[in-house]
Amino acid sequence: MSTYKKLPDAEFEIMKIVWANDPPITTHLIMEQLGTSKGWKAQTIITLMLRLVERGFLRTEKIGRDRVYFPLIAKEDYTQFETRNFLKQYHDNSLLGLVSTLYGDKTLSEKETEELRQWLRDQGE
Repeated sequence: MSTYKKLPDAEFEIMKIVWANDPPITTHLIMEQLGTSKGWKAQTIITLMLRLVERGFLRTEKIGRDRVYFPLIAKEDYTQFETRNFLKQYHDNSLLGLVSTLYGDKTLSEKETEELRQWLRDQGE
């Protein structure tokens, strides 16, 4: 896995839309699915998408009069990067520390406990 840089929240919102749709992606599509709810203007979305191109998350082409974008990084790869970074930064790479924090004083159900056990068994194979 490559080393990525953490995306600012606004750029991550754009990438979530990119990953949820089949390429190529247009600024119009982003505006339809995100811009209106966020109150962003078209120029804001264009600027954010150009930043994503500069960061290596998107590739752009001009097709006719339109500029289209293609993802260069898979959602799964970026999510794995972010999760590992979070685990390292906040839990000293301790999965047990993460689970303990998530559940705190709550008790895991029997089903959740069995799912966790099964996941751990699968990891050992």
